[in-house]
Amino acid sequence: MAETGGRGRRVTIADVADHARVSTTSVSKVLRNAYGVSPATRLRVQAAIDELGYRPHNAARAMRGRTFTIGVLLPHISNPFFAEILDGLTEQLGGTDYQAIIVQGGRDDASERRAVDALVDRQVDGMLMVAPLSSKSRLEEVAAGTPTVVLGPHERSTVYDSVNDDDEAGTELVVEHLIRLGHRRVAHIGQRDAGRGRPATTLHIIRERTYRRVMTEHGLAAEIAVATTSYTEDGGHRGMQELLGRDPRPTAVFAGADLAAFGALAALHETGLAVPADVSLAGYDNTRSAGLAHIALTTVDQDGVMMGRTAGRLLLERIGGRTSSVRFSVTPTLIVRRTTAPPSEPPSDSSQVT
Repeated sequence: MAETGGRGRRVTIADVADHARVSTTSVSKVLRNAYGVSPATRLRVQAAIDELGYRPHNAARAMRGRTFTIGVLLPHISNPFFAEILDGLTEQLGGTDYQAIIVQGGRDDASERRAVDALVDRQVDGMLMVAPLSSKSRLEEVAAGTPTVVLGPHERSTVYDSVNDDDEAGTELVVEHLIRLGHRRVAHIGQRDAGRGRPATTLHIIRERTYRRVMTEHGLAAEIAVATTSYTEDGGHRGMQELLGRDPRPTAVFAGADLAAFGALAALHETGLAVPADVSLAGYDNTRSAGLAHIALTTVDQDGVMMGRTAGRLLLERIGGRTSSVRFSVTPTLIVRRTTAPPSEPPSDSSQVT
């Protein structure tokens, strides 16, 4: 057996080779999952790695051109939907040597740029950017040097891959649902645009635009009411307070994200209004919290786990050498729960909509 050195000394590739009775070249090939190593040798090397607790040194990996890390940029960490994306990504990376490094981009372009630069400096092998604020040209600049998948925005690029939800279809599902229940005064809590140079492709703009279109198609243009805040609990709370201050108040509210819907729900409870007896409420994302029995939020499911898993697969393909661009879109579904019901006072015959 090989002597692995005194206490505290880092186990090296040479220690693993000595322990497994193979060459350091063989160990390197196993670590890189390269060809030219027999199954028996691979098993011996892996056993030695496990027994010695060997961990490849990231700096050394970087000098060889790979760090086996995936950088993940999130706008913030408070949205539970992001956790589902990470679950899918982690699932896809399972069984590989890759680990995710997560950074928070913040709510302005300068903070996001610093976060992205930190990942680039860390020499990550690939990058998943979730709902980035940066312009398309900036994203392509990053992707030119680091394999990149962008999740959220609806735009095409020949340089990076994109994963998104069909936000137009999802919004149609939820607004049509509220109108079919008999609601005329359907309001929307949206998000203020903070992106650079691509408002038409951001998911919150698409959701608001589709809400307005569906309402207009049903002859309800005069009933359109939008509170533009943010997809956060605080934003949903402020948005609902603003909408409840209008006369007449809405009988149904579509919040553009579950997190905003949770804040809206709190505002309704504080006002003494019952859901759905006084106001129906719907969200978007179908986060785990939305399905809890005491919340039971009607929402749109865009399968965050699948989105994260797909993003991970595309990143590994990019790192593996694929250069063609891929755009993947998730088909959403409506999950109807207890927060939506017909209005307590149905519209008069002259104001029925179809």
